[in-house]
Amino acid sequence: MERNMTSEAEAVVERIAEPVQVDRRSDPGVRKQMSGAAIRSFFNIADRWSLSVNERRALLGWPATSTYHKYKSGNTGTLSYDTLCRISLVLGVFKALHILYPDPGLADRWIKLPNANPMFGGKPPIDFVTGGDMDALYRVRRLLDARRGGWN
Repeated sequence: MERNMTSEAEAVVERIAEPVQVDRRSDPGVRKQMSGAAIRSFFNIADRWSLSVNERRALLGWPATSTYHKYKSGNTGTLSYDTLCRISLVLGVFKALHILYPDPGLADRWIKLPNANPMFGGKPPIDFVTGGDMDALYRVRRLLDARRGGWN
């Protein structure tokens, strides 16, 4: 199951992040095609990270409670460009963590562990990304990508 979720997540990341797709992501048909796999991958990661409903909603951009529960039940419809970007960032963080930390348990706990990086101020990264806007997700993604590249 973990293998399939990771493969599906990687495929979604590649489709969402692919530069030539930037213009196509605004197309509702393309977004609808990507939405189901994206939201399933998001919920699988959220389960692995043991996120609360509020943490999940914050990462998704605070959809209405009823909308969140529709997503959770599989009634995704067509996700907004903003929501797909947020999910892409979460998938990228997940992938980077599993590259940086070969122990899957540690990779999945990282988001909730206190962190000494000045960006987090000794608090868990989940507090940072749920307490800010989408830029907080971008910043964590860039931090992890830099660490993958050998930068501290």
